[in-house]
Amino acid sequence: MELHQLVNTFGQDLQRRYGEKVHKLTLHGGFSCPNRDGTLGRGGCTFCNVASFADETAQQLSVTTQLAQRATEVNRAKRYLAYFQAYTSTYAEVEKLKAMYEEALKSADIVGLCVGTRPDCVPDAVLDLLAHYKEQGFEIWLELGLQTANDNTLKRINRGHDFACYDAVTRKARALGLNVCTHLIVGLPGDTKADHINTIDKVIETGTDGIKLHPLHIVEGSVMAKAWRAGRLDAISLDDYVESASEMILRTPAEVVYHRVSANARKPTLLAPEWCENRWLAMTGIARALNVKGVQGSLTSRPFHFPQ
Repeated sequence: MELHQLVNTFGQDLQRRYGEKVHKLTLHGGFSCPNRDGTLGRGGCTFCNVASFADETAQQLSVTTQLAQRATEVNRAKRYLAYFQAYTSTYAEVEKLKAMYEEALKSADIVGLCVGTRPDCVPDAVLDLLAHYKEQGFEIWLELGLQTANDNTLKRINRGHDFACYDAVTRKARALGLNVCTHLIVGLPGDTKADHINTIDKVIETGTDGIKLHPLHIVEGSVMAKAWRAGRLDAISLDDYVESASEMILRTPAEVVYHRVSANARKPTLLAPEWCENRWLAMTGIARALNVKGVQGSLTSRPFHFPQ
C-alpha cells in the first residue's frame, strides 16, 4: 500500500472534508524571533537558518501579493490555506497580527490560516484572535515548534522553552477549539530512539490534532554547521530516520493528521545528510516499513483505516 493508505495525511484529510484539493500557500510576514533578537537569546536555535525554507525577499511584499504569486505556483487547487511560516508568526502586537491575518482571509479562495510559531510566543490575546476566526468558520491551525520533549535537548539546541510550556499552550489552544499541529525533529544531537518514542507519547498524551515530522537538516549558516564541519556532529542516516519515524507513526492514533512525515532542503544550503535533498527517499522508506509493521495507530486502540 502507498503512504496515504497507511497514514492519515493532511492532503487526504482536506480532500475528504472539502471535496476538492486544498493547498497551503506559504507567506513571510516579516516577523522576527525572541530567540534571535535578544528577548530570550541571540543566534536562535542551533539548527536554524530560516533561509533554508523561507524566501527572505518575500517579506518585502504584501500578504495579498504573496498569496497571488504562490497561487500561480500550485497545480490542481482552487482553494487554499494561508500559511504564515517564517520565524515566529505570532511575534508582534495583536493589532498588527490582526491586520495581516485578515488581509489573508479576505481572499475568497482562502479557507483558513496556518500560523507557525513557538510555544512561548502565544499569549491569550493571540489565542482569542485565532479562536474568533475559527468561530467565523475558517479553518485555523496553530503550528507549534516543539521539536522534542527532552528538556535537556531543548537546552542543548538553545530552544528557549521547555516541554511544560508547550503542554500548557497546547491544552489552552485546544480548549478554545483551535487545531494544533506539533512540529518534531528526529535526529537532534543527544536525542535517542527512546527519546523519539517518549516525545510522541508525551505529545499524544497532551493532545494534538496534527504532527509534522522531519529529519534534522544541518544547514549553512547554523550553529550546527560549525559543529558538523569540525566533526563533532553526525547527521542522522536514512535508515535510522525511517525506523524512528515509522515507530512514532505506529504510536499515533488515527484521528491525528500527519501534515508531513519528512522534508527536504537543497544544496548549497543543505550540508547534511545528503539524502535530505530528496524527501521521497524517506517517504518511500516509511511506507515500506509500515507495510510490514502496520498502519498508523497500530500500537494504539485507534488504528487508521483508509477510507474506501
